[in-house]
Amino acid sequence: MDIIKIDNIEVFASHGVFKEENILGQKFFISLEMYVNTRNAGKEDNIELSVDYGKVSDMAKKFVEENEFKLIEAVAEKLAENLLLKFNLLRNVKVEIKKPWAPIKIHTDNISVIIERGWKTAFLSIGSNIGDKKGYLDLAVKEIEYSEFCKIEKISDFIITEPVGDVKQDDFLNGCIKIKTLYEPYELLKFINGIEEKAGRKRLVHWGPRTLDIDIIFYEDIVMYEENLKIPHPEMENRIFVLEPLCMIEPFYIHPGYMVSVKKLLHRLLQR
Repeated sequence: MDIIKIDNIEVFASHGVFKEENILGQKFFISLEMYVNTRNAGKEDNIELSVDYGKVSDMAKKFVEENEFKLIEAVAEKLAENLLLKFNLLRNVKVEIKKPWAPIKIHTDNISVIIERGWKTAFLSIGSNIGDKKGYLDLAVKEIEYSEFCKIEKISDFIITEPVGDVKQDDFLNGCIKIKTLYEPYELLKFINGIEEKAGRKRLVHWGPRTLDIDIIFYEDIVMYEENLKIPHPEMENRIFVLEPLCMIEPFYIHPGYMVSVKKLLHRLLQR
């Protein structure tokens, strides 16, 4: 990925933990590394095909001057978020906030915070087997679309599948969604749980009936196995209701744990 760099935008702002910092203000420096594909802009000599560093500089300066935060960590986080939401061609951004006059008892040239944030690829499985099944899946799609922190890239067809487990219940309607998101994994989990709650989801019986079920199947190439979040989703390789719709939208996506494509996993499952 190509990089556009902006070094040391000087601003005077009122960020700090101490009251005096907020009242008197102080100098800050902003440096940015913007990850963007500049090939088309360079070949066609067209600024509309790149990220306009003049507009970025103006926005960054204005944002840091007009807002007030206690921590430079918060300045960096909110600035990165605003840049990623404002400039559509921006994939990732590295933000450094320097505070040359930090109120500490020893001499330093600068105190700074450096963060890198960007759009991540995730795949979600959605399912319902109570009431208006399609209506609940459509609700999930709409809620994800409404979030400025998510961009839907692909949606599979919805398929009817038999329930898993020993609980007697109706068939499911299932699908998969590919998204770009600014949410980190646990933030994404909290977001989709909120959508489930909006649909009236009750977690009463394991593998029981539900109005809406949303699961994170993949998140980039992350492999994590924690008590409250497991990615890739466990048992996905054994679930036709996950693999079939997932194969519709991204058949050659590689499972980061098994290093096998979704299409191959589906083929193995169907051969059992």
